[in-house]
Amino acid sequence: MTTAPFDALAPHPTTGFAAATSDLSKVHGSGDTRVVALDRVSVSFREGEFTAIMGPSGCGKSTLMHCAAGLDSVSSGSVRIGTTELSTLGDRQLTELRRDRIGFIFQAFNLLPTLTALENITLPLSIAGRRPDQQWLDRVVSMVGLSQRLGHRPGQLSGGQQQRVAVARALVSRPSIIFGDEPTGNLDSRAGAEVLGFLRDSVRELGQTVVMVTHDPVAAGYADRVVFLSDGRLVDEMSRPTPDRVLDRMKALDSRVRTS
Repeated sequence: MTTAPFDALAPHPTTGFAAATSDLSKVHGSGDTRVVALDRVSVSFREGEFTAIMGPSGCGKSTLMHCAAGLDSVSSGSVRIGTTELSTLGDRQLTELRRDRIGFIFQAFNLLPTLTALENITLPLSIAGRRPDQQWLDRVVSMVGLSQRLGHRPGQLSGGQQQRVAVARALVSRPSIIFGDEPTGNLDSRAGAEVLGFLRDSVRELGQTVVMVTHDPVAAGYADRVVFLSDGRLVDEMSRPTPDRVLDRMKALDSRVRTS
């Protein structure tokens, strides 16, 4: 079956980029306690691409993701989702944008224990008062291999299966972009590989855009592109990454941090 490109499905104006930041800075505190978490970061995330964000501990990876996803405010610069500048939105508009156009997958699966897998998957649509597109829902559930587990509650599922539910939940509303913060951090290597494979397939088969923060070179090897941060700045980028190439680059960044 031929898959329509995602921008043909999306009702929003397209620039070729699902999200972008320009001169983005994030500062915590002031005076002696002032910490620059992000320092004028400009980065774009292309539609239909899987991007990993990497860097040494404390370099600003998660802060960049949270700001780009509208979960955290910025000190200066701009953030766009598609053509929408987040600074122009009020609280309600920002909440609606996150609900309708952004999917989230976190290290903690964040499933409601009293709901079945199916109810957890469709929860964002239920909250928005929308009915799922049954054909799309069936396609997503099939892709993540949950067709036989939809009636199970989280406590009846393995960690890998719970994260598959979280992946399906992020996909079900056809968001413009999915952000993942260490989405395989609580999984063993086999379950992590399955989840990463589903994310990669969502890009290749469904036209999804995925941005993932990770510290794992193996996880980054599933991406189309890796961007590297150090000391809150964007310092490098790699296309068609492999775990070995990513590991070498990370070792060089870690060495630079220790000697600076």
